[in-house]
Amino acid sequence: MKVSVIGTGYVGLVTGACLADAGNHVFCCDIDAAKIATLNAGGLPIFEPGLEAIVARNRAAGRLVFSTDIAACVAHGELQFVAVGTPPGEDGSADLSHVVSAARAIGRHMTEYRVIVNKSTVPVGTADKVRSAVAEELSARGIATPFSVVSNPEFLKEGAAIEDFMRPDRIVIGSEEERATQLLRQLYAPFQRNHERVMVMSVRSAELTKYAANAMLATRISFMNDLANLAERIGADIEEVRRGIGSDARIGYHFLYAGAGYGGSCFPKDVKALQRTAEQAGHPLRLLAAVDAVNEAQKGVLAGKVKARFGANLAGRKFALWGLAFKANTDDMREASSLVLIAALLEAGASVRAYDPVAGHEAARLFAGEPRVELAGSAAAALEGCDALCVVTEWQEFRSPDFEAVKAKLKTPAIFDGRNLYDPAAMKRLGIEYFAIGRPA
Repeated sequence: MKVSVIGTGYVGLVTGACLADAGNHVFCCDIDAAKIATLNAGGLPIFEPGLEAIVARNRAAGRLVFSTDIAACVAHGELQFVAVGTPPGEDGSADLSHVVSAARAIGRHMTEYRVIVNKSTVPVGTADKVRSAVAEELSARGIATPFSVVSNPEFLKEGAAIEDFMRPDRIVIGSEEERATQLLRQLYAPFQRNHERVMVMSVRSAELTKYAANAMLATRISFMNDLANLAERIGADIEEVRRGIGSDARIGYHFLYAGAGYGGSCFPKDVKALQRTAEQAGHPLRLLAAVDAVNEAQKGVLAGKVKARFGANLAGRKFALWGLAFKANTDDMREASSLVLIAALLEAGASVRAYDPVAGHEAARLFAGEPRVELAGSAAAALEGCDALCVVTEWQEFRSPDFEAVKAKLKTPAIFDGRNLYDPAAMKRLGIEYFAIGRPA
């Protein structure tokens, strides 16, 4: 099939590459000429395990094209995927200007039937706005070309997006038009050969499903973080509690890990956007307000532990940070807990020496001109001259370090673990002061 994808950010690039890998001819378009130039030169604007190889082989096979030519993009595919950004506005609502702009571009250039597929995470009712935008452009041209608008939300985890796309748990299609539904069923047939994964529902239900899924996962994280803070105060171990409740099949183990708070491009934005939608509908979601508040507070917990150990005035001290990305296997630092920790340490007078396996380039951009933030080339190098270590991201290489070497490099053998990677009893035997989340110090 011929498929067009508008937007080559995280969702658009993964979607386009994976659809091309299934044999489709995919035209990816973006208004960012520099990004398109990078892609056409064989580079990637994001880090995602396995994506570079997929993009390379499909470009070589001629199934994947990158361009800034929106007219050619609209002419290419019967299916027009819209995968542009929906950044949060000042009131927390999703900014739909890029989505509407893409819809208008389709309306300005289409000459035959098109299915506009909303892949971006958007509030309920966005399909109606897209439909109106396309219709207005067609009307201005004096034509009445038929088109459909459907919702096909993505459920990709950063760091595991290829696996999630190729072997999805479910494929949600919000459509009330059979022609559009059948085209999407045909497109996704290769990704559900062993059993049916397609769920067809109303457009508005599909739009809400995406927000509801992320809000539910965020709720589990905030619940465990709140519980972890209670566990510390009453002498319980949140890891033991996690195993105790996770063994219940009704609950399960996923997203039950206490830590330094969630971040990234999805959960914080989507929780706020769903709250805004609920407020506009006259039914505020009080639970989500608490989820959001708990998460914002949780991002400051690690800094609080550092100050409790070393004092509120950290002038002259330097702290090593392992991990800058909001989670492992990505270079995404949007809403990352590391940013809150670094800001708090700097405000208290300290300096930071940080290392991340892939997010160093993003950190260099964010902290350009800040002399108190140094970026190290390895985990060991980050420890040099530091008073203590803060672990912020759960990268695999941080899970089993040489603790004797860590002790030897640090001025004070202390680890502040924002991801509960280590065993408190083992740390005690090694003579390391260990401060985790919801675990005995």
